[in-house]
Amino acid sequence: MEPEAPGNRRWIVLVTLTFVYVLNFLDRQLLGILAKPIQDSLQVTDGQLGLIGGLYFAFFYCFIAIPVGWLADRTHRVGVLSLACAIWSGATMACGFAATYPQLVVARMLVGFGEAGGVPPSYAIISDTFPPGKRGTAFGIYNLGPPIGAALGIAFGASIAAAFDWRDAFIAIGVIGIITAAVVPFIVREPKRGATDTGPVLTKAKAPFWGTVGMFFTHPVLMLAALGSGATQFVTYGLGNFAVLFLIREKGMTLEQIALWYALAVALGMGVGMVVSGRVIDRLTGVSRTGYAIAPAVSLAIALPFYVAFVWAPGWQLALALLTVVMFFNYFYLSASVALVQEEVRPDQRVLSGALLLLVMNFIGLGLGPTWVGAASDWFKAQGSTHSLQTALFTLTPFYLIAIALFLWLARILRAETPAGKVVPA
Repeated sequence: MEPEAPGNRRWIVLVTLTFVYVLNFLDRQLLGILAKPIQDSLQVTDGQLGLIGGLYFAFFYCFIAIPVGWLADRTHRVGVLSLACAIWSGATMACGFAATYPQLVVARMLVGFGEAGGVPPSYAIISDTFPPGKRGTAFGIYNLGPPIGAALGIAFGASIAAAFDWRDAFIAIGVIGIITAAVVPFIVREPKRGATDTGPVLTKAKAPFWGTVGMFFTHPVLMLAALGSGATQFVTYGLGNFAVLFLIREKGMTLEQIALWYALAVALGMGVGMVVSGRVIDRLTGVSRTGYAIAPAVSLAIALPFYVAFVWAPGWQLALALLTVVMFFNYFYLSASVALVQEEVRPDQRVLSGALLLLVMNFIGLGLGPTWVGAASDWFKAQGSTHSLQTALFTLTPFYLIAIALFLWLARILRAETPAGKVVPA
């Protein structure tokens, strides 16, 4: 039997990593998908849901990613990914056994601890598997993990909750993740660092931890990409963690309708947007590196009016149609920022740099976005509002403008850079 062609092998690796990302995001989104039955069972407020899906989760997810990134840059990245998958899957099962809100908080923190080791090693493995010029497309496919995970989570989680109990969904998904963690090392081989880079690569055996951290936080290109992504995620996670609850409470949808129609909206909107964004970014950056910033800025400007109309829409059918458009344009930033950061740094700094990107954008977006929406909803409710969650979602609109401004600033800096302008390691 002849060995597989390198091209085929690349795609097998990418599909496997994408599946792990699907599980990563599915586990993360189950809380928002099952918010209503969890509220009914454990008697928690919107504010408490915002904290558990936002700040509490993000504290572990963001900050543990830094030592994990440092470790993975020095050891076996595939091994780190497999272990992380096992940890977050076991913690997801623990969510299903939680009898009180504090127990659920601890379980969700452990999910964040495990998921911290999922994405950064995958970024680096993909960058060392696909050459420049193809990484935008590769990351676009890899970033199908969130829409597929969210769509499956909605369809599976809502169906299970409607037919059985919300706890069963957490337990079943956790079991699938543990099995996947055991299989990954047999499919994904550890690639050589810098294997697909063109031209001379300045590298050392081990990049200094504080040197890489200092380089990241003092380089305007990397920080603007991270801050622009964070402002975008403030909207996407703020909306995502409360979308199901909003559609049920404000638009009158049932769990059975959520399982079908909302899942389809996520799959079509976010999924197609991820694939298209990767191709668009590769096309634009083939002409100018400003494409890494222009694509997110323009897409968010298009999404903004559709988002306002979605929150306002009187019926769930119109709301879902508008939300599909919003999700298509909301995620152009992700493949652009990831590909830009991975190409800007040395091969031996990629995992840690990817972790630092996640630290900044997820602490702002994942940590503060849901926390803000939940707290705002509770505050508006205390003021007598009968549509407190709807009003809270309207307060996310200024963050679209902040994100657009940051990406336009990034475009200006990229335009001023010379073609050979690469990050100089500290």
